[in-house]
Amino acid sequence: MTLDLNAFAVFAQVVETGSFTAAAEALHLSKSMVSRQVAALEEGLGVRLLNRTTRRLSVTEAGAVVYERAQRIVAEAADAEACVTHVQGAVQGRLRVNAPMTFGIRQLSNVIPEFLERYPDLTVDLALNDRRVDLIEEGFDVSLRVSELEDSSLIARQLAPVRRLLVAAPAYFEKHGRPQTPDELKRHRFMFYSIQPRPEVIRLRSPSGKRIEVEREGQLYCNNADAMVPMLKAGGAIGFFPDFIVWEELKAGTLEAVMTEWEDEPLRLHAIYPHTHLLAPKVRAFVDFAVEKFGPGVAPWEVKL
Repeated sequence: MTLDLNAFAVFAQVVETGSFTAAAEALHLSKSMVSRQVAALEEGLGVRLLNRTTRRLSVTEAGAVVYERAQRIVAEAADAEACVTHVQGAVQGRLRVNAPMTFGIRQLSNVIPEFLERYPDLTVDLALNDRRVDLIEEGFDVSLRVSELEDSSLIARQLAPVRRLLVAAPAYFEKHGRPQTPDELKRHRFMFYSIQPRPEVIRLRSPSGKRIEVEREGQLYCNNADAMVPMLKAGGAIGFFPDFIVWEELKAGTLEAVMTEWEDEPLRLHAIYPHTHLLAPKVRAFVDFAVEKFGPGVAPWEVKL
């Protein structure tokens, strides 16, 4: 038995609209074509699907069963079409991206022009802030975060590791000495990035692998890392910073890192996006671009200290 799958879609439309005429209008077919499709389906299945009178149509018991299956067939066909569209679809439209303020300024802003050059039909709406955003509630397509994934409705693509470093200006170390152990940190002045939870806690790991927390009172707290870097370079205190914020200064020698053998396990930068059955081409393009620019081993801040 060979059945025309289109006949199932026609039959479903007749049931939903309640008449051959309305179904024909919805499908842009003639009424006679709709009638022939339903009749052919009934003949192929060997059952009556509809009771027809001059005043109304009613669905038979067998028709109700077939209608349920027909709905699934129509939905699967639409899903298959959408899959093909997404695979072959152009990268276009508006892409809403969220990222931490300093990461956006110091890293993302350097590569976004290249991304837009690559995809000229795409518009990027970039929102920089240091709060935890709700991607779905606030309508973001993708976010770059230095954090672990907690929400099961999101998907995370792992990017480069992010080390947390004790850094200060050479002038500070010349004046106050270089700390070598956690106990020696108690003799030093600190400035802290206040946007972090418990900013005064410096998390370390001993060379033998033991985790250690050193809590210090800061002489300065600030919620913007870009404002803090010039103050660090002025030589007033030690800071505890992610490497992507201070790597250029470390490379230039205007800041120096100490106690790198006491570093804790690195954090991870992630590209995070809502879990959907079909990933939009614009989101896939951005995530792939983020891996290209900020993936493990290629991120610009992954320098040997």
